[in-house]
Amino acid sequence: MARALSVDLRERVVGAVADGMSCRAAAVRFGVSAASAIRWRQRAVREGSPAPKPQGGDRRSGRIDAHGHLIRAAIAETPDMTLEELTAVLRVHGVLVGTGTLWRFFDRHQITRKKRPATRPSRTVPTS
Repeated sequence: MARALSVDLRERVVGAVADGMSCRAAAVRFGVSAASAIRWRQRAVREGSPAPKPQGGDRRSGRIDAHGHLIRAAIAETPDMTLEELTAVLRVHGVLVGTGTLWRFFDRHQITRKKRPATRPSRTVPTS
C-alpha cells in the first residue's frame, strides 16, 4: 500500500480552497489529483483536519473479541470441543464466524487446545 501524502501538503491544498480557489485548480497548482483535493476538503469540513486515517492493522478482531466471554465459557464447559462445534455454539447465540476467525482468536489470546495427550518419545524414530 502506498504511503499517504504529507499533512502539510493536504493543509496547503485545503487552505487554497478555503481562500477561494476551486478544488480542481488547487489540485493543478499543488500537483495532486482533483479527486484527492476534493476528498481532503471534504475530510477537513467533516472532521476538522485533512490528516490521513491510520493505515493497516487489524480492524475486524473487535467483532470476535466482543464475544470472548461466550467462547471461554463454552470451552470451559466442554474442553475438547472442536472449532466446528464451537462455531455451531456461537451460531446458536447469533454470532456468525468462521473457523479461521476462531483460530486467530485463540492464537491472539494464547489459548492452546491440544486434543491428544503427549506420547512418550520413541527410541528409534523421532515423533512429532
